Amino acid sequence: MTALAHVSTPAGEPAAPPTPRRGRHRLLPYLLLLPGAAWLLVFFALPLLQLAAASLYDPSGSLATGYAMTWAFGNYPAALEQYWPQLARSFGYSAIALVLALLMGYPLAYGIAQKAGRWKNLLLVAVVAPMFTSFLVRTLAWKTILSDNGWVVGLLRDVHLLGPDGRLLATPFAVILGLTYNFLPFLVLPLYASLERLDPRLLEAASDLYASPLRAFQKVTLPLSMPGVIAGTLLFFIPATGDYINAELLGTPNEYMIGNVIDSAFLVRLDYPQGAALSFLLMAAILAIVFGYLRKAGTEEVL
Repeated sequence: MTALAHVSTPAGEPAAPPTPRRGRHRLLPYLLLLPGAAWLLVFFALPLLQLAAASLYDPSGSLATGYAMTWAFGNYPAALEQYWPQLARSFGYSAIALVLALLMGYPLAYGIAQKAGRWKNLLLVAVVAPMFTSFLVRTLAWKTILSDNGWVVGLLRDVHLLGPDGRLLATPFAVILGLTYNFLPFLVLPLYASLERLDPRLLEAASDLYASPLRAFQKVTLPLSMPGVIAGTLLFFIPATGDYINAELLGTPNEYMIGNVIDSAFLVRLDYPQGAALSFLLMAAILAIVFGYLRKAGTEEVL
C-alpha cells in the first residue's frame, strides 16, 4: 500500500505555481554558447586542421603542381634545423622587450592607479590612444625617429654616446624598442586594473608597522598586483614573439624573427609545408613556455 502525500493550502490562499521545467534551463547556457562555438569552429579549428595537414605535405611539391599528403613529419626537424636562430632570436627579443616594458609599465600603471587623481581617465586615454593608429604607421614613425639623419641619432652623436658613423636603425636595439613600444599598452592595462583595486589602507597599515616604502612594496603592493603582472606579461609576450613587422621595418635580415621566415615561406617562396611546420613549432614553443610560466606562478593568480 502506498502513501500519497497531499499538499494542502490554507483556505483563501492561491496554490503555488507549478515548478518550471529544469531541462530547458539546463540547455540555455549551451544554446548561448553555440554562436561563439560555431565561429571558433569555422574560423579557428578548421583552418588550424588545414594548417596541420599542410605541414605534413610532401616538401618536393609546389603550388603549381600541387601538394601530396605524404605524412612528411620530417618537415618539422628540417625546418627547426634550418631556422632555429630566428626562432631563438624571436624569444630573446621578446624577453628583453618584456623586461623593458615591465620596468616602464609598472611605475606608469601604479602612478595612474594610485596617484593620478582626477587625471586618471586622461592618462588612460593617453596610454591607449596610440592603438587608435595603425600598427604599421606607428612602426614607420619609429623608422623616421631612429633614422640616421634624425634628431635622436644627432643628439646621441653630439653627446658622444654614438660614434660619427653610429646608428640606431637596422639594429637589434631598434627592433626591441619597436616591440616594447607597440605592445606596451597590453601590459599596462592589466597592471592598472590590478593596482587600481589595491586598498590604500593596507599600505597605511604597513607604514604603521614601521615598514619602509620598499618593504611595503615587496610585501603588499607586488604580491597583490601579481594577477595583473601575469596577465600583462602573457598579453605582451605572446604577440611580440610572433611579430614580424618590427623586424621587417626597423631591422635587417640579420634581425629577422621567426615571423619573418613564416611570412616569406607563405607569401614569397610559396613553401607551404615549411611555413606550416614553422607555425606549429612556434605555437608549440609558446604553449610550452606559457604553461610552464603559469604552473610556476600559480594559475590562481590570474583568476
